[in-house]
Amino acid sequence: MEKLITDDKLRRGAEEGMDGFLKVFTDAYLEVIGGELTAETMPRLTGAQHALLGYHFFHEEVMDGGFCQLIYNGYGPYIFDNPFAKAMRLWGCKEFSKVVYKAKEVYDEYKEDITRERTDEEFMAMYEMYPQFDDLEDYFIENEEEITAMIAYYVDEHIEEFLV
Repeated sequence: MEKLITDDKLRRGAEEGMDGFLKVFTDAYLEVIGGELTAETMPRLTGAQHALLGYHFFHEEVMDGGFCQLIYNGYGPYIFDNPFAKAMRLWGCKEFSKVVYKAKEVYDEYKEDITRERTDEEFMAMYEMYPQFDDLEDYFIENEEEITAMIAYYVDEHIEEFLV
């Protein structure tokens, strides 16, 4: 099989900054899983690769619409029922890991309600219903660049774990 992550792609990604560098990996993972996280595609990636892909989804969803959006769009189990927070701690993102664990507590307590089907108006009302997420979202938004930099550094230092 042809390597999806080449030195040339990594060089070009790194030229775009840490986001571009990480995107080289997550784009390759999305290609490997055919763009879908299913029971069939999950085994195609390693634990480290899933943690990085988890950060990709976490980042995209929380930056766009917070934890309510992350969970409502179906990423709750992928983030909170897997060792994502533990991986972030092991990668040096200790405070971020604590934030993920706190969000997991809210997710676990209200999972049934947060994940139920809703109208657009009901979805928007969720932001008022779950103020527990506000400070956690604020922390992530305020520290996103530093967190992303720590993850990019970890990936660069352990690159063999992330290649496909």
